[in-house]
Amino acid sequence: MTHTPFRIGVLGTHSTGKTTLLKRIEMELRGHGITAGRTGNFGRKAAELGLPKMQRHTETSTEWIIGRTIASEIELGAVDVVLADRAVHDALAYYTAALEFHGKPFDSAEVERLRLLASTQAPKYGLLIATRLDPDAPVNKQHTYDPRYRALVDKHVHQLLEEEQLEHLVVGSDATSQNGAIQTAVENALKAVGA
Repeated sequence: MTHTPFRIGVLGTHSTGKTTLLKRIEMELRGHGITAGRTGNFGRKAAELGLPKMQRHTETSTEWIIGRTIASEIELGAVDVVLADRAVHDALAYYTAALEFHGKPFDSAEVERLRLLASTQAPKYGLLIATRLDPDAPVNKQHTYDPRYRALVDKHVHQLLEEEQLEHLVVGSDATSQNGAIQTAVENALKAVGA
């Protein structure tokens, strides 16, 4: 590998437009002649392996998702821009939200170890985008999300980013916020790759 790609990571609770946002960023970048690749679908892959997810998330499933995210971002190293559909801290927020959902403490040595693992990757992201839950936005009826857990994930994502003092862009569900995030992402990427 002769260069380090610019990395854009998105995180946030489920069904808040993360994948759609990254697809739009990818299309804009390609329109500027920038190569981009997306990671993702680790929740589905974890389920195929029998690992728990959502409110049943465990330290094992969290570590597996963080590890797969890291590996996938490295595997895309030949592109100009890596678009991480769920930056590494996302898995940690899902896990701590699951702990709170079940009334379990999340100040354990295991959580701290996972937090340290995620923190090693933070400097690799040139831009982090965190979606904000809009409880009034419609959710795909095919999904049976627990609304309380969904709200807890949103809380834990934003709390974790603040606690870790990770600079990030918060994006709402409205078109103005989404379009602004896309513009910011494209501008940052173009500047980083010298286009």
